[in-house]
Amino acid sequence: MKKRMLLYFGSFDPIHNGHIALAEYALDKDIADEVALIISPQNPFKAALLQTPEYTRYEMAELACKESRYPDRIKPSVVEFVLEKPSYTINTLDFLKESCGAEMEFAIITGSDIWARFDEWKDYERILNEYKIYVYPRKGYEVEKFADRVTILEDAPFVEFSSTEIRDKRERNEDISAMVSPSVAKYITEKQLWTLAGRIVSLNALIDANPERDDLYVERGKCYYRHNEWGKAINDFNKAKQLNPDNVEAKQFHDVIYEILSFRYKDIYNP
Repeated sequence: MKKRMLLYFGSFDPIHNGHIALAEYALDKDIADEVALIISPQNPFKAALLQTPEYTRYEMAELACKESRYPDRIKPSVVEFVLEKPSYTINTLDFLKESCGAEMEFAIITGSDIWARFDEWKDYERILNEYKIYVYPRKGYEVEKFADRVTILEDAPFVEFSSTEIRDKRERNEDISAMVSPSVAKYITEKQLWTLAGRIVSLNALIDANPERDDLYVERGKCYYRHNEWGKAINDFNKAKQLNPDNVEAKQFHDVIYEILSFRYKDIYNP
């Protein structure tokens, strides 16, 4: 009999307790024999340059899986690291089926937020036809598309927070220990991941390598904005607008800073 392998695709940037709880739930419910966390090195829907390095995300996932209730049955996978980028689910499925299809039967688990864009996936109809798909609820996202062709996990564990919130909390120097496993929290601290200063250093390097990317200037400008370094922030937003006059976010932040300065320093700024 083939091993039932449940594929959990994601950026895992970073992996958190909700990811692990869902994998444990799948095993508790006998949906699969094992769960593979497929770490995407480049998500087609995300700006690759702004993602945390893939091996950093893998190392955190490895730590979290080892601290799960099923360390021998929940493991991260680097399969997409060696495949063509950007990472398309159908390409990974074809590779796994060709490589391991004789021993394994593959299914997919994904959140309702991701599922809302499923019809934008490459060869999505073939995925629907060839693989069993489980969808777990995410707040604010009802399962409407292809609802009759997937299994909705209504009783799956619900987690309020996201990886984005964890990164934001780190930038604000807030506690994240309730969101990630102890070893992942320690790793994040030791590597100084997502601190505001560390974010600026990373963006400096990215801008040096990609000086025409207006989105990078906006991201660095927002870091300076949160540091109250108004001059540097304005310079970055101006540069972003110069590169892309249609960059609405750059214009909005630029205008906000001028409003802040004119209010705080009225006598000097507007004599």
